Amino acid sequence: MQIDRRLVSHFDWTLFGLALGLTLLGILTVYSATSSIAEQQHSSTLAVKQLYWFMLGLIAMVVAFAVDYHRINLLAYPFYGVVLLLLFLVYALGTTGGGSQRWLQAGPITLQPSEIAKLAIVWFLAKHFQYDEPRTGYRLCDLWVPFLLVAPLLLLVLVQPDLGTAVVLLAVFVSVLLMGGLRLRSFFYLVAAGLTFLPIGWHFLKPYQQQRVWTFLNPDLDPLGAGYHVIQSKIAVGSGRLFGKGYLDGTQNRLDFLPAQHTDFIFSVFAEEWGLVGCLILLGLYLTFFFFSLEVVARAKDRFGAILAFGVVAIFFWQLAINIAMVTGILPVVGIPLPFLSYGGSSLVTMMVGVGLLINVSMRRFTF
Repeated sequence: MQIDRRLVSHFDWTLFGLALGLTLLGILTVYSATSSIAEQQHSSTLAVKQLYWFMLGLIAMVVAFAVDYHRINLLAYPFYGVVLLLLFLVYALGTTGGGSQRWLQAGPITLQPSEIAKLAIVWFLAKHFQYDEPRTGYRLCDLWVPFLLVAPLLLLVLVQPDLGTAVVLLAVFVSVLLMGGLRLRSFFYLVAAGLTFLPIGWHFLKPYQQQRVWTFLNPDLDPLGAGYHVIQSKIAVGSGRLFGKGYLDGTQNRLDFLPAQHTDFIFSVFAEEWGLVGCLILLGLYLTFFFFSLEVVARAKDRFGAILAFGVVAIFFWQLAINIAMVTGILPVVGIPLPFLSYGGSSLVTMMVGVGLLINVSMRRFTF
């Protein structure tokens, strides 16, 4: 595997630097999130593990931008098959944690295939839509292949159960459909069908998932049970005020009031320590990342590259939006990691591969 020297001058250092900075900031926040006053210690174990995953992610990123993205076009459906097989293995042999069966254990390595499924959806949709769309756009009946392929992924993620990841997969799927050329009328039909299905889907939710929805509507309904997470999260965010309490000095976190503080609620840890100003800077970094990522989409030299890059941006956007809305009480609590910041090897490596694909498309817009 070699990188054409002509491509080096077109390497997207801005995207690389933003991803690197956000990830290192995440490792520092994970270290803080695993510090406990109650235990009178700073635990570096998870932060060190996240650093190892980051180094593995860097290798995966290099592979993702070193191979011409036109060549990986041929691997879209085989990759989809591998991910589908991994999700079946999770259903049959997966390990359980927090009431969900989401992981595969291979010696010291724990893999969460539902994270990789996000890339699988983007990849096969980019291949499906790589040719010019019909003049009048796609109707729903024209897209039976994408619907047929995404359905088993969503179903296998839902039965884990992992409602949060399923929501992200569905949001990314619909976003790429629109980018691919879905008619607006067909989109509204799809939305209407989804709203019609909501009362039916309610009965398929687990009791604790239904309770989370009721708690979202009224957090004080069960303040020591289902409402505890969001109440403590909002207290942590609010207690940061303007400039925060300082690094390693967030009391909601270090007194162990804040649940899942190194994964789903890591934004609450950051907000308590760095305050409104720190949060605005963090969101500014994310917005800058989105701006330059969308520039890659706009400047891509072909339709396959544009849709591939847009799908990656959709993954980042929906995870960021849902996570922050969740921890601030705007949406019900679901298990969604914050891109680059939350602890989790599979999530971090997937994000780094996504950045590698963006750099890949960006570099090769100058080649013919």
